Amino acid sequence: MARRDRPWLMRTYAGHSTAQASNALYRRNLGKGQTGLSVAFDLPTQTGYDPDHALARGEVGRVGTPVAHLGDMRQLFEGIPLDRTNTSMTINATAMWLLALYQVVAEEQGAEPTMLRGTTQNDIVKEYLARGTHVYPPGPSLRLTTDTITYAVSHLPRWNPVNVCSYHLQEAGATPVQEIAYAMTSAIAVLDAVRDSGRISPGRIGDVVGRISFFVNAGVRFVEEMCKIRAFGEIWDRLTRERYGVTDPAQRRFRYGVQVNSLGLTEAQPENNVQRIVLEMLAVTLSRDARARAIQLPAWNEALGLPRPWDQQWSLRIQQVLAEESDLLEHEDLFTGSHVVRAKTEALAAEAWAEIGRVQEMGGALAAVSSGYLKSRLVDSHARRRARVESGEERIVGVNCYPETEPSPLTAGPEAAVLTVAPAAEAPVVEALHRWRARRDRAAARRALDALRRTAETDRNLMFPTLECARAGVTTGEWADALRGVFGEYRAPTGVGGAGAAGAAAPDPALAAVRRAAADTARALGVGRLRLLVGKPGLDGHSNGAEQIAVRARDAGFEVVYQGIRLTPAQLVAAAVQEDVHCVGLSILSGSHVALVPDVLDRLRAAGAGDVPVVVGGIIPAGDAAALRTAGVAAVFTPKDFGITGIIGRIVDEIRLAHHLEVVP
Repeated sequence: MARRDRPWLMRTYAGHSTAQASNALYRRNLGKGQTGLSVAFDLPTQTGYDPDHALARGEVGRVGTPVAHLGDMRQLFEGIPLDRTNTSMTINATAMWLLALYQVVAEEQGAEPTMLRGTTQNDIVKEYLARGTHVYPPGPSLRLTTDTITYAVSHLPRWNPVNVCSYHLQEAGATPVQEIAYAMTSAIAVLDAVRDSGRISPGRIGDVVGRISFFVNAGVRFVEEMCKIRAFGEIWDRLTRERYGVTDPAQRRFRYGVQVNSLGLTEAQPENNVQRIVLEMLAVTLSRDARARAIQLPAWNEALGLPRPWDQQWSLRIQQVLAEESDLLEHEDLFTGSHVVRAKTEALAAEAWAEIGRVQEMGGALAAVSSGYLKSRLVDSHARRRARVESGEERIVGVNCYPETEPSPLTAGPEAAVLTVAPAAEAPVVEALHRWRARRDRAAARRALDALRRTAETDRNLMFPTLECARAGVTTGEWADALRGVFGEYRAPTGVGGAGAAGAAAPDPALAAVRRAAADTARALGVGRLRLLVGKPGLDGHSNGAEQIAVRARDAGFEVVYQGIRLTPAQLVAAAVQEDVHCVGLSILSGSHVALVPDVLDRLRAAGAGDVPVVVGGIIPAGDAAALRTAGVAAVFTPKDFGITGIIGRIVDEIRLAHHLEVVP
């Protein structure tokens, strides 16, 4: 019998409402046997806004914990010894800032920075492609990543300062080949920048490679996903050996953590998500040679809303049963010698190398982001997958096959099936921020921000003035705004224009019928084409659904107005009025629909466009959906409404109803 392998780090991605509430949750999870922390920050924190900023309205504490300053970070980790904790922080544009706050809190606890262990995600390329929490243009963003890496290698030697994240690429539609290729080109961009910065001697590039980790996705096709991980490892080993001359095999090891695929979780028959999660976990645990070193599993009900502590406990127990009760960790790799696994791994690797080559020929990942190539490839892949689901070619149990079901006791009371963050929780956070600003040494904060701006205008490392900002009581929004003033902001390509038509592979009778209905309606209204505004109010950067609606509406003959993410209700209403649209479609997955949708409705009425139908899509509990319809929303779509062509048809119907035209069943 082989030596028993040690189990992976077990985490749950957690944080909500306030730093105090999240601290209590972390302590409870650690007490249940969780062996690492995975911190979820709210969207204002991720995008560099304070809780009292206009764009933060409705977003504070919704999808993570708000951290606006050093005091919040102290509360977040109160009673948790950071020199004995492995902490993963899902943060990107503001990663340097949150790492500085974390280090200062650790120092206040008496910990040596050299003892800190954990990860900052800090992969900005995937933000432009899939997640949407970018702030600065590609060049300055890469500089922030490079500065963080070069600082950490010397001062935080156990910390992983960058976590190249392919997880969200799969969520945005990436095939396994694309997930490998685009993660690798992102890693190349980072490593080239570090190498060319001159801050790391050529002999220490192996130290940098050895501190780079990856955060990958694992879907339900677990054989293919396991082979994807093996291909990842082989490509990384060859890439770091040949391109960067790293000779130590331990430094070249593909070090990765996982969250399994949230894209595949369903609102319909959500209890099926449990077996999906188990299968997806097997992809990254069965093979000892390709086993993850850290795993966090989503909860069964994440397609319904924010999971409760009990739901997260269930996901933790899934990991613990496999690690503690099975014999998995007692054996060598189970797939050594498998010709099936070897052939699939080689095929994925070969295709990924080819795509890596194409991106590098364009000038690398940042050039391919700026040109829109990478985003359009992902939008196109996602559109093709959605078309396969709608046609039934790709079968999803409980959604497009076997929809018959018994009533589920897990969701008998929809409002009790998820954790709800009360809108009233935002006000105390804002009030606490105002007290912090009033009590700090304002002159010290001003001096620290001035030093940050001056450094940003040079090529010196920004981590040092960032640490001083943390110590001086600077806020998240102030730190980010200081850099916005030097670097500017960035709006990434949407990828919608370059995506292929959904019906390109085969004739689609349903889409043809919607196209005819749209054309008939446009003629009845005396316009060339119906106009649809697709909008994402607030800070939610998950734009995949909005992009697919935009692509399918375009295929159905609409003129689509889609300006990307992160717009205020005022900006969206101004665009709707200026473009004289026939319908406004809002996409919100962060839970901020409660505050933002009524604001859009009120502003449309004030602008004299109250007769324009508004439809909303997102993760919206049944009670909220009823309230939105009462407020004037024409239709609400949730993940159970997987048929995009049907949604576009419903939008045509709502336009006809708004103009007193007959709707044909």
